[in-house]
Parts: sequence; structure tokens; C-alpha cells
Amino acid sequence: MAANVFSFRDARAAPDPVPEAAPVAPGPLPLVLDNGSFQARAGWACPGGDPGLEPRLQFRAVCARGRGAARGGAGPQVGHALGSLEPLRWMLRSPFDRNVPVNLELQELLLDYSFQHLGVSSQGCVDHPIVLTEPVCNPLYSRQMMSELLFECYRIPKVAYGIDGLFSFYHNRPKNSASSGLIISSGHQCTHILPILEGRLDAKNCKRINLGGSQAAGYLQRLLQLKYPGHLAAITLSRMEEILHEHSYIAEDYVEELQKWRCPDYYENNVHKMQLPFSSKLLGSTLTAEEKQERRQQQLRRLQELNARRREEKLQLDQERLDRLLYVQELLEDGQMDQFHKALMELNMDSPEELQSYLRKLSSAVEQAKQKIPQAEVNLEVDVVDNKPETPDLEPLEPSLEDVDSMNDFEPLFSEEASEVEKPVAATVQPVFNLAAYHQLFVGTERIRAPEIIFQPSLIGEEQAGVAETLQYILDRYPKAVQETLVQNIFLTGGNVMYPGMKARIEKELLEMRPFQSSFQVQLASNPVLDAWYGAREWALDHLEDNGAWVTRKEYEEKGGEYLKEHCASNIYVPIRLPKQASRASEAPASSRGSGGSGSGLGEQA
Repeated sequence: MAANVFSFRDARAAPDPVPEAAPVAPGPLPLVLDNGSFQARAGWACPGGDPGLEPRLQFRAVCARGRGAARGGAGPQVGHALGSLEPLRWMLRSPFDRNVPVNLELQELLLDYSFQHLGVSSQGCVDHPIVLTEPVCNPLYSRQMMSELLFECYRIPKVAYGIDGLFSFYHNRPKNSASSGLIISSGHQCTHILPILEGRLDAKNCKRINLGGSQAAGYLQRLLQLKYPGHLAAITLSRMEEILHEHSYIAEDYVEELQKWRCPDYYENNVHKMQLPFSSKLLGSTLTAEEKQERRQQQLRRLQELNARRREEKLQLDQERLDRLLYVQELLEDGQMDQFHKALMELNMDSPEELQSYLRKLSSAVEQAKQKIPQAEVNLEVDVVDNKPETPDLEPLEPSLEDVDSMNDFEPLFSEEASEVEKPVAATVQPVFNLAAYHQLFVGTERIRAPEIIFQPSLIGEEQAGVAETLQYILDRYPKAVQETLVQNIFLTGGNVMYPGMKARIEKELLEMRPFQSSFQVQLASNPVLDAWYGAREWALDHLEDNGAWVTRKEYEEKGGEYLKEHCASNIYVPIRLPKQASRASEAPASSRGSGGSGSGLGEQA
């Protein structure tokens, strides 16, 4: 059974290195950005490079602002600079609502991080064409804000937008072939089913299921927290994502697989025991009096050091303010009244008397702080050297019978202290349970229940159709001949299709819904996570000189930020239709009826 015990890796991301400069090339190299809601990937489209080379930058698409950012402390942290996400989970922010970027302030932080760690100098402008992924049927307002950010803030020369699932399809299809098929793209927040006809997206029949890896991780967390209420804090989302990525699978037949798990032998052979971190020492039982005293001294030392550091930081800030005020006072003494009044307004003060009053108070506070710091250091040394209280020598006293009875009354209150005294005597007593086994999560049917939600959303109370029902619904909207063409190329991509058994499950569902003895073919992307970036890179190199696929800065200024040039991996461009003309046309008949004649209506129009 030891083979079924797995430890959580709890990997901590290492900060990404910052290169000195971008790659040298005859012309500006295209930048390829796969702007995913779970992970962002960025890299260069280098001609003649290794086709299997991974993007230079891959990081979680989240950011967190430090508490001291407004006071000049640490600024917002992005991606791998955050390290471990769990301590900062409550502070994490994402620019995405589902899979649509809506917060452009946070999106700018992600782009700054990408350009900085790719060696692009974003001071002034980013002189590189950019290929950027966007959601299926992206709202025009979201594209407008993204184009405004790229052209106005970074001043890029041109941009091309595309869908990540179509770029992955572009990467895996045979070259120079206008393929038709059905793309099942499942990501962190949602799952899309996209029909492709002759190499172009049929946007009218695209469907989205609002379920993905994020909902599966949340469902798995609730299941295990209900199963192990004693380990609520240890069952984190990061660990649930690790279980999903490395220990979960898709059942070919969900009900039949659950019946297998009812067999004790099958359960023992297939359950995965996830080992939580724990301490082998029982709290309060194996610490001697000397160890407790040493621990108290260490805690006191750390607390005093923390207070001393805070005092020094506050003194430094007060000193900087004092220097600023003294500089303003020198302006007054030198007779530079214009600069003095301007500086006084910046300090939000009304008169020189208020400046003098604040200056005296701040000077007094700085002097007192400077006197307290050496005194605190002396107290710290004294406390560390002699922190043990002196105990006078007392004569042993024999307790009376009344004292014994009173001590027996308070015995439950001192049970912990009594056990500490008795345990060294009974050194051979062992714990009644295995501490390591107590900190294990037995992941059995949860391995298939969490990823099953994209086929059965009702498991988590969602009133949506699953992948199989949505697939059948889309196929029924086409004639029989088109259906036969589409099912010959069903393509699976996205990070949420990497579960073992996903391809077999889709084939089983198709076998049930398709006519007898009909054929179909299911293909899994060679790399469901990175193929979107690979396809975008190949597309950028193939269409670098094709002006019919890129939106230039001049076109952005003329046609607006929502403008899009269509290509084989893009959305369908639907321009904004303003209802002003229709409203004016409807006002004319209404006014003619209200005035009682056509002549008056013509007069009003004239």
C-alpha cells in the first residue's frame, strides 16, 4: 500500500529572470501572447527557430497588491513573483470575468510583466507586432479596451487577434488545407464547442458551457473538506489543482466506474492517499521546561526585533518628512515666496504658522524616537541574557487535608500540566493512532467525480447541458452531409482535456449519439496546453507580411478599437450598429400622424 501514498509537492514558483535585451533580428520580431485566464504564455516568433521550443515566459495570470503600495512600499506582484499563492489567496486579483478580460488596469500589469521579462523596453513604445489571443465571440467593448491599451499605452505598430482553440487547430491540421471539424476547447473557466466549416469559424452555432478546471477544483475542495473536516485549512485550492492534474481521470462509463469502486479490493488498489505535511511531535507533550523557556525567549526576541525594525522605519519616514518641511522653511527664509506657497499647497497647509507648528511637533517626535532606539537595544540585550525570573528558596511545606481536597476540585483545570509532569515517568506510552495516517486524504471516487462535471453539470447544481448534449445539439443544426463531415475531425484542446480517458469518453458519447455503423474520428492535440501558442507563432510567421490580417495603428484610429480583421483563426467581425437612423425614420411617420396630414410632415422634415 505504500505505493499508493503520494506527497503534495506544494511547489513554490521561482521568479522569472529579466533578460538584458530582446533577440536581434533584421526587422521587428512578432510577439506572441496567449492571454489565458489560468496561465499567460509569451514568447517570440523567431523565423527558423526550433518549432518545439516552448514560450520563454509562462506564469499564472493573477496579481496581488502589497499592503504598503500606497505608502511607497512594495508594488503589485505578478505571476511567479508571488511565489506560493495560498498565503495570498485572499489578495489575488485577475483581469478576467470568466474568460473575458474586463479589468484593463490588471491586464496592463500582466503586459508590463511580460514585456519586462522578455527584454522589451516598454519606455515610450513597444516596436513589435503582437499576436494576442481573445475569447470566442469576444464582446466588442472588451476588444476596444484591449486595442486602446495596446495602441495608446504601448504604441505598438499592429496587432492580430485570434482564438486559442483555433490557433491550436491551425497548429495540428495538415498544412495548406481548409479543414472542417468540431473543436472542443476546455479551459480554466469554461468549455467551448466550435464548428469549423472550410477552415472558418461558424460563430452562429458556437456554444459555451460555463464549466472548466476552476469549477472542478472548487468541487473537489468541497468534497474533501466535507470528508475531512479536521483538515479544512490544509485542503487548499492549489493542492486540489495538483490532484486534478496528476491523480484524476475521466471514466468511460461513470455509473459502471462507481460500481467498481464499491468493491473493497478495487478501492484498496486504486485509492490515492495524499499525505499532508505534519509534525511528528505532539503539541505540549514532548517539550521540556528548558525547551519551553528557550521558545519563549526566541518569541520575545523576534517580537522585540520586529518592534525595533518598525521604530526604525517610522523614524526614517518622519526624518524624510522633517527634511521636506525644513526645505520649505528655507524657501520662506530665502524669500522665494512663489515656490514656498506652491510647496505649502502640496503639503496641504494653509499658513506659515501651521508649518511651524507641525515642524515643532515632528522635530520633537524624531528626537524622542532617536532616544528610544538605543534604549530599546539595551533592553533587548538584557532580556535575552537574563530572561529567567529569580525564584527565592522556599522551605518545603506539607499540604494539609483541606489543601488536598481543594486541589482535587481544580484537577480538571490542570490536567495539561499534570500530564506534562507524568509523561516523563511513563516514557513507554505510545500514541494510540498513527499520526501520519491521520494526516492522509484518501482520494477514491473523488478522482472521477470532480472532472465529471463537464459531462454532468447537475453534479454541482448547474442547470446547463454537458459536453455530450451540447455536441448533439450543435450537430442537429446541420444537414446530414455536413454532420458526417464535422464528426470526421473532432479536435480536443485546452488544459482541461488532459485527463486520462477524455478521448475514450468522447468516442463513447459519439458512438451512442451517431447512427448505426457511421464513422467518426477524435483527435487530441499534441500538446493541449501549449499548442495554442505554437499555432499563434506559426500563424505570425506565415502572415507577417499579410496586411489583410493585421490591424494597424492607422486603422485603429480610423475605425475604432473594436475593429477586427478576419483570418482563419479569428472571430467573426460584427461592427457596432447604431440605432440612430432607425429611430429617426420611425419619428417621421409618428410626427405625420400626430399633425394630421402629410404636408405638415414634409414641412417638418424640410
